Amino acid sequence: MEFELLTVFQGVATLVESEPKILIGRLFLIALGGFLIYLGRRGVLEGLLMIPMGLGMAVINASVMFLDDGRMGTLFLDPMLTDTESLMRTLQIDWLQPVYTFTFSNGLIACLVFMGIGVLLDVGFVMARPFTSMFIALCAELGTVVVFPLAVWAGLPINDAAATATIGGADGPMILFTALVLSDDLFVPITVVAYLYLGLTYGGYPYLIKLMVPRHIRGMRMPPEKTVQVTANQKLIFAVVACVLLCLLFPVAAPLFFSLFLGVIVRESGLTKYAETFGGPVLYGATFFLGLLLGVLCEASVILDPQVLILLILGVVALTISGIGGILGGYVLYFATGRKFNPVIGIAGVSCVPTTAKVAQKTVAEVTPDAVILPHALGANVSGVITSAIFAGILISIVG
Repeated sequence: MEFELLTVFQGVATLVESEPKILIGRLFLIALGGFLIYLGRRGVLEGLLMIPMGLGMAVINASVMFLDDGRMGTLFLDPMLTDTESLMRTLQIDWLQPVYTFTFSNGLIACLVFMGIGVLLDVGFVMARPFTSMFIALCAELGTVVVFPLAVWAGLPINDAAATATIGGADGPMILFTALVLSDDLFVPITVVAYLYLGLTYGGYPYLIKLMVPRHIRGMRMPPEKTVQVTANQKLIFAVVACVLLCLLFPVAAPLFFSLFLGVIVRESGLTKYAETFGGPVLYGATFFLGLLLGVLCEASVILDPQVLILLILGVVALTISGIGGILGGYVLYFATGRKFNPVIGIAGVSCVPTTAKVAQKTVAEVTPDAVILPHALGANVSGVITSAIFAGILISIVG
C-alpha cells in the first residue's frame, strides 16, 4: 500500500528516495520560496521579480518526479542540455524549455530588460554632472575588482571567478550575460545568487551607510547649483556616441550597450508609443519571466553544488565592498569640495537602478526631511549601469 501511494504521489516519493542533503535542501528552498513571495508582497523586495521567483523556487522543488530513464527531474526545464536530439525532445515536453532556451540561455532576456531600463534612464543626470557621477560609479566597482582575485584564490577557475566578480556591479541582466559568456557551467547558480543578493541593496545598504557616515554628515544638504538644461537632442547625441564608442572598445559586451542605449534613443527621439512598449510590456514581461525562470532553476540538486557555497560568500563580499567603495568615493568628493558633497550619494554608484538612488535619498531624508540629493544620486546610478557593463566587457575581453 505504501509503495502504491508513493508511486502516485511522486513528489513525496522523490523526497523519500533523495539523499539527506537533497531532501533538506528541497524543503529549505520550498520555505525560502514562500518567504520571497512574502517579502515581494510586503514591498521589501521587488514584487515583480521576487513573487514569480519565489513561487517557481517552491514549485520546482516540490514537483520533482521519476523520469522515463529512472533519474529524478521535472517537467519544467533542463538547464544542462547539450545534445540536440535531447533538446528537441525536451522542447516538446518541458513547458518552460522554449522560453529558457530561446530567451534566457542566449542572453536575449537580459537584453530585453536592458532595453526597458534604457527607456527609463534619463542620461541628463549624468550629462549635468559627468565627472562626479562617473567617479562615484567607478569607485562603486570596487567589489568587482577585489572579488575577482579573491575568487581565484578561493579555488574558482579564472573564468568562473570573473563571472562571479561581476555580482559586485549589482546589475542583474549584466551578470546573467557575463556568466553565460564566461561560465556556462556555473551561470545558473551565479545568476540565481546575484538576484537573491540584490535584495541586500534594499535591506543592507542603509545600515552600511549609517555605519560609515555620521548622522551630522549624513543629513547635509547639497549646496545650490546652477541648473544645467540638457536638451533631448544633446541626450540623443550622447547616447549614439557613447553606444558606438563603447561597442568599438568592448565588442564582447555590444549586445548590452546596444540594448541599453537603444532604449535611451527611443526615449529621447520622442517615439512615445515605442517608449511605452519597451518601458512597460517588454520590461515588465521580461522581468516577470526572468524571475520565474530563476525560481524554476533553483532545484536543490543544482543549488547544492559545493561551489555554490563559495558563490554565496563571494556574492555578499562583492556587494558589500562595492557599497563601501561607493561611499569612500563620496568621501573623496566630500573633502575635495570643501565638505560640500554628501558622501551618502556614493552608495548610488552601485548600479541597482533606481534602488540605490532611492536608498540614498531616503537615508538622508530620515535625518533632514527637506534635503534633496536624488538628482546627484541618479547621475551616479545611471553611470553605474554604464560602468558595470564596461567592467563586464573588460573581464570578458581579458578572460573569455
